[in-house]
Amino acid sequence: MFAGIRIALVFLLVAAASAHAENGITSARVWPAADYTRVTLESASPVKYQFLAVKNPDRLVIDLEGVDVNSALEGLAAKVAADDPYIKLVRVARNKPGVVRVVLDLKGEVKPQMFTLLPYGEYGHRLVLDIYPLQPADPLMALLGQKEVAVPGGGKEQAEKSRELAFATTQENPASDKPAELAKLADKPARTEMRAWKPEVSRLITIAIDAGHGGEDPGAHGKNGSREKDVTLAIARRLKAQVDVEPNMRGVLIRDGDFFIPLHGRVVKARNVKADLFVSIHADAFVKPDARGSSVFALSERGATSAAARWLAKKENDADLIGGVNIDVKDVYLKQTLLDLSQTATINDSLKLGKAVLGELGGINDLHKGSVEQAGFAVLKSPDIPSILVETAFISNPEEERKLSDDGYQDKLAAAILGGIKHYFAKNPPLARSKMASAE
Repeated sequence: MFAGIRIALVFLLVAAASAHAENGITSARVWPAADYTRVTLESASPVKYQFLAVKNPDRLVIDLEGVDVNSALEGLAAKVAADDPYIKLVRVARNKPGVVRVVLDLKGEVKPQMFTLLPYGEYGHRLVLDIYPLQPADPLMALLGQKEVAVPGGGKEQAEKSRELAFATTQENPASDKPAELAKLADKPARTEMRAWKPEVSRLITIAIDAGHGGEDPGAHGKNGSREKDVTLAIARRLKAQVDVEPNMRGVLIRDGDFFIPLHGRVVKARNVKADLFVSIHADAFVKPDARGSSVFALSERGATSAAARWLAKKENDADLIGGVNIDVKDVYLKQTLLDLSQTATINDSLKLGKAVLGELGGINDLHKGSVEQAGFAVLKSPDIPSILVETAFISNPEEERKLSDDGYQDKLAAAILGGIKHYFAKNPPLARSKMASAE
């Protein structure tokens, strides 16, 4: 009898240990960024949890039920960098039988969001903690020191005046409509010089540069290990550097690091900086390695122009499922951003921009399609910013993957995109809140 009880107890202990192993955390990841830091805990099956924010000192506490401390959890602390904007350090320990406690010591007060994601693609169940700042940075203020307007009679003091001018010219009213008000931004000698100096444009042109994918969403993979999210960020940074050299132009990186931004969030960010154009950079993949060439896409209100465009739009729109969006949070900007209104004029401008960029890309690479295609890309749904998605090349093609990883070729791609942008502005100077001459 006692032997039977002992066998039963052993069986229960083994079963409990097996259940814990099955529910164990298989991977822990940290994605730090100025916008927010994300912590992801992945498991083969759902994990029950309790979440608490504590003050004095500020910290976040997560109790994980039915799991054990393992190498994945123990390695979480080492993944928090010293320069993480929000997390000071992480501690992991068994709190009580069957419960593991994860404590995140913070560098200050934050706005945390915790949610779960169902398995998708290569990922299992995910428990996600997003740590946001209490007050998000003003994107327009962040641009003030990024680029100075060229005003004669330089020097440190005059550079400061030019930054003020750059800020003033981002407002809704064109600078040329209020010359007297803008003149007050400089001292008397500078006002005299500005009267003599006749700029070709009345404000900076802002180009929103969106590096596709990021963070939890790696995008497509190349045979030799290249990841789309890394390639697109490298090209985006090179494009921004080239744009910033142009007189009266500046580039704004929608994603300036390895972190995930929801598709509609990219649109919101572009509109918040009053972008004149939006360029989303990608590196396509296909099941056959011989697919090659560059493509440019614009938004469509009436369905896709081809089955391939429809397939690609669905694949790109699935980025939100891969990267992980908290569907319980209602974005106050979403409703006003993705307005259900006719975007005919904006789409027409997008097609013109796309044609100009495609023409330049054809000078350095084969074209997968000789014309701009259209489909329902969520990232292109700004009602008032001409927007295109550039598939620079096929990362699934070994030859093009090699090119995409080459610094010199990335510079050529950036130059081609910029060349298309300049050709577009030469024929289609911005209207309404800007009064610009051609960019060439």
